[in-house]
Amino acid sequence: MQVVSRSIVTNQTGPHEDLARRVQRALQYPLRKPVAEHTRDAFERADAWLQAIRAPLILDSGCGVGLSTRSLARQFPGHAVIGIDRSVSRLTREHGEVPDNALLVRADLVDFWRLALQAGWRPTRHFLLYPNPYPKSSHLKMRWQGHPVFPVIPALGGQLELRSNWRLYVEEFALALTQATGAAVDVEAFVPEGDELTPFERKYYRSGQSLWRCRTDLAYAPGLFPRP
Repeated sequence: MQVVSRSIVTNQTGPHEDLARRVQRALQYPLRKPVAEHTRDAFERADAWLQAIRAPLILDSGCGVGLSTRSLARQFPGHAVIGIDRSVSRLTREHGEVPDNALLVRADLVDFWRLALQAGWRPTRHFLLYPNPYPKSSHLKMRWQGHPVFPVIPALGGQLELRSNWRLYVEEFALALTQATGAAVDVEAFVPEGDELTPFERKYYRSGQSLWRCRTDLAYAPGLFPRP
């Protein structure tokens, strides 16, 4: 049976005209929003687990039901893989055993990322797989590249990879990374070739949609935030 998924519909014809201004503002004025206690508690538990496992870290941010976290843990058995999502209903769906080198965490990414940076976390890899595209032009501030927390993402460092079925989202994210870090970031078409990491990736690919990604290896940039 053919899989059908809706394509992105947007009123933008190119990268948002306000993107550079929002990124610059985020760089000049780091987000000071108080951290929610439930995310602080979740981070402390995750940090204790990471300290106990003593392995290089991979972050799977916005992991949904955690299939990507499980897959990454099997793909990188010598790493500690932490999947974070804000939805308890997604994280508790039955999708098989979670490998010993993986942890699923319910938390708000905006707060979790800031706590990770403060704690000195340095993931070797960081995946952002199919975030909500918020395709309306008026919703730029809800996309990660337009959000005040954006500079924290490259400040964490590591090999960062974002995937989406909306090319414009990936292009905006790449532009924001270049503005924040000075690193050239390419956007490329992506074919999973039967190794889809998430249910969204499987649905989009098998319904014939094009998939896009950007990847870059980020050294820590002291101009973004001071190391605690």
